[in-house]
Amino acid sequence: MTDLSAFPITRRWPARHPDRLQLYSFPTPNGVKVSIMLEEIGLPYEAHVIDITKNESWTSEFLSLNPNGKIPAIVDPHGPGGKALGLFESGAILLYLADKTGQLLPADAALRYETVQWVFFQMASVGPMFGQLGYFHKFAGREIEDKRPLERYRTETERLLGVIESRLAGRRWIMGDDYTIADISLLGWVRNLIGFYEARELVDFDSLREVPAWLERGLARPAVQCGLEIPPRP
Repeated sequence: MTDLSAFPITRRWPARHPDRLQLYSFPTPNGVKVSIMLEEIGLPYEAHVIDITKNESWTSEFLSLNPNGKIPAIVDPHGPGGKALGLFESGAILLYLADKTGQLLPADAALRYETVQWVFFQMASVGPMFGQLGYFHKFAGREIEDKRPLERYRTETERLLGVIESRLAGRRWIMGDDYTIADISLLGWVRNLIGFYEARELVDFDSLREVPAWLERGLARPAVQCGLEIPPRP
């Protein structure tokens, strides 16, 4: 049996199936990237709920795997060279799993980097900006009388949606005919924007043509439907 005792996180969240990849996550837009990916590629895994509403990502056990205190994170008992590997940052995990399995990332070097740039676009722009919009529109930030922060993130979110809209013109997926980790990285965030953040009207989402159709195609995928619910909320 695989020994994962070198990873302190397994003391708080013990592995029932230590031979499988261990996922430590919560169903947020960043968290579901990895669960969707795992469902798409069919790699056996075990999911552990890290309840961020109870600050479990700031416990010493979780911080031993990700010192930045954010979900998701993984431990792969069958990492490079046959050694167990711990990894955090959702974009890095997507790239790792794509390389590990040879799936959802083009083998051609030019297309590979083109795909990676869209993952970085999500990580650097879409996630932070959509998240700030959610804060100032739905959560504590809405109580701030000065509405300039909300307007700043609204206009930037609309701009980013426009970038995605232009990219999808004449394409079924971000990379054309092939569904890739670029789509996986973005789906949860766009879904969250108009769903959980309740910003559909705020950003005039229905004025777009390509993005809503792309989102509908993505959400229709069985692996996406499963991944969006993993791990289940407590």
